[in-house]
Amino acid sequence: MITVIGESLVDIIRDPRRPGEVQAHPGGSPLNVAVGVARLGLATNLVTHYAGDPHGDMIEGHLKANGVSVIRGGSSPTSTATATLGPDGAAIYAFNISWDINGASLPALAAVQGSTHVHTGSIAAVLAPGDQATLGLLEAARDRATTSFDPNCRPAICPDVAAARTQAERFVAVSDIVKASDEDLAWLYPHRTPEESLAAWLELGPALVALTRGASGPVILARQGRAEMAAEPVSVADTVGAGDSFMAALISGLDQLAALGARARDGLQSLSRDELHALAAYANRAAAITCSRPGANPPHSAELGLLSVPLPS
Repeated sequence: MITVIGESLVDIIRDPRRPGEVQAHPGGSPLNVAVGVARLGLATNLVTHYAGDPHGDMIEGHLKANGVSVIRGGSSPTSTATATLGPDGAAIYAFNISWDINGASLPALAAVQGSTHVHTGSIAAVLAPGDQATLGLLEAARDRATTSFDPNCRPAICPDVAAARTQAERFVAVSDIVKASDEDLAWLYPHRTPEESLAAWLELGPALVALTRGASGPVILARQGRAEMAAEPVSVADTVGAGDSFMAALISGLDQLAALGARARDGLQSLSRDELHALAAYANRAAAITCSRPGANPPHSAELGLLSVPLPS
């Protein structure tokens, strides 16, 4: 069982290349990761919030259609994010969002303590009052599960970079696996390169840290090695959800390597360079598939296939 903790919202997408056309899709980084993991064949819970309004009904239908079980708290209206696409398909967001899972603390705790792996990140890690509950759940999971974190920074939500940096480092320190984009790390640590920041995060405790760099492709760094590759060539519809698909495939790939769960923590620490390269290629391919079609639409297992690690020569 995989449990994801974090926001659900509706992405309202405006594309200047198609004036007058507005699209609405269920979104939110944690929701996208949960759907991505479920589509890759893993039983998945999502601890989240949405209301019983039209946007919430859209989210609920999407999660049910993808086989994601929901633990829902909070009482605010369903959150929205309006994404305006640039000429290259990259999105700039404006948010109307709240994050609170009050009323769901006991079932959420039971879910993380019954899981093999727990993931969180994005707005859920920085927006009060739910941010502290999210950190507490991640800490409570570690005796039985591996944990992962993706800051997916949103300066419009948390413009105080010092506070965002401090909060990110708290989550990194209790995570086994961390993924960030070059934009995340350039904003959090403008005085150093993203790869320098990646290496610094590795020293805080994770076994594995991954960096996505858009068209330049991913880097995965661990104490026993490093993997780097170019992005797969693809005709980009937009980049919405690409990083979340990368994260979901990273979780799925580690599951295929039997590297998830507290009992597998030693194995996660000792993945070979070939295994790191295979993970990077697998997650890279998932992100490319998502970029090739509109919205956050991660691949199914039949599209992505299985992780492939070359046999030792």
